[in-house]
Amino acid sequence: MAKRERMEPTPPELLSPWRTEARARLQAEARDFARDVVMPLADALDPQKAEMPRSLIDQMAAKGWFGITIPAEQGGLGHGVFEYCLVSEELARAWLSVGSILARGQGLGTQTLDPERRKALLEKSAKGQWIGGIALSEPTAGSDLAGVQTRAVREGDTWVLTGTKRWAGFAKAADFVEVLARTRDPEPGEPRSAGLEPFLVVKEPGTFPPGMTGRVIDKIGYHGFLTFELDLDGVRVPETDRLTGLYGDQGADADSGGFASVQRGLNIARVHTAARAVGVAQAALEDCQAYLQEREQFGHPIGDFQALRFALADMAADVAQARAFWNQVAHLLDAGEPAESESAMVKLVATEMAVRVTNQAMQLHGGNGYTTERRVERYWRDARLTTIFEGTSEIQRRIISDRMLPKP
Repeated sequence: MAKRERMEPTPPELLSPWRTEARARLQAEARDFARDVVMPLADALDPQKAEMPRSLIDQMAAKGWFGITIPAEQGGLGHGVFEYCLVSEELARAWLSVGSILARGQGLGTQTLDPERRKALLEKSAKGQWIGGIALSEPTAGSDLAGVQTRAVREGDTWVLTGTKRWAGFAKAADFVEVLARTRDPEPGEPRSAGLEPFLVVKEPGTFPPGMTGRVIDKIGYHGFLTFELDLDGVRVPETDRLTGLYGDQGADADSGGFASVQRGLNIARVHTAARAVGVAQAALEDCQAYLQEREQFGHPIGDFQALRFALADMAADVAQARAFWNQVAHLLDAGEPAESESAMVKLVATEMAVRVTNQAMQLHGGNGYTTERRVERYWRDARLTTIFEGTSEIQRRIISDRMLPKP
């Protein structure tokens, strides 16, 4: 049989109306970095459940990526949610956790009561010198953040935090941890979220501060940084480190204060998760395209069999659809639209798609897919998490349906 020309995967390009030359350059830079720098590290470190090296974070910081959404006058790149997601998709194509670490900059942990300190911290955040962890969830409060029970009790000019937090990624390696705590119980007639406020726990990277201990949660995927359950026993936070908002969002609602500021941050986080899920699914799609040409059975590359060709076509269509959707929703957020339903929809659609596509990718790889010799098993493990964090698929369905039907 004559040797055929091999068809290499064609990386996705930005299309009209979203394409600009600046965005295309940013996408290409992130794609090259992911291929040449991140992928080799992921291949070596993910099987060990190891942390990404600080040198990798420093390389990303040098490109300004921890300040993508921070205004230029405060040291950032001055871009929007769209560019933030664009870079994150490309990085997640190589290793999901590297697409995620960018969220721990972008002004996170800067919304202090002192405007001058806020400005200084924003500049550090943009340089990748102020990278944090965030501790919202608890063993009994995940999807229901209004159920947070960690207490913050004021003693003069200091708040004393006591409680347990779960799913605090990057907490030990971070420069700080944002902690959501309850300063008081809700009054009759108030929402259950009343009395919840975020606090900034400043610390040395590689250590926990006095009163905080951490236990590593052993995950099946999402390696690259460690995730902790944190015990807070009298962690002291000065009043100056009580924050006005969460997530570091620099948009119009950034100063709305307390628990109310979470919503826009969550909307951005959900679109960011959608983009990361698309990156993981794109990786699985490209690996399948190569494998269907490489693997031979019955005297033919398995890509000759129509069932497998059609499966690949369905995967490609699903990935392209989810990418177009996150492009649109990121644009809406940059335009100042609340886009709460749309953010929930794109998170739901893209993450469920990533699970389907990576599962199909394992099937197309046959027995080889069920080994650690191929990257596809990493994509499968990582994609599964995207339907859970930043609000489960069930929570996204609730958000969407509550805007379509009367609440029960």
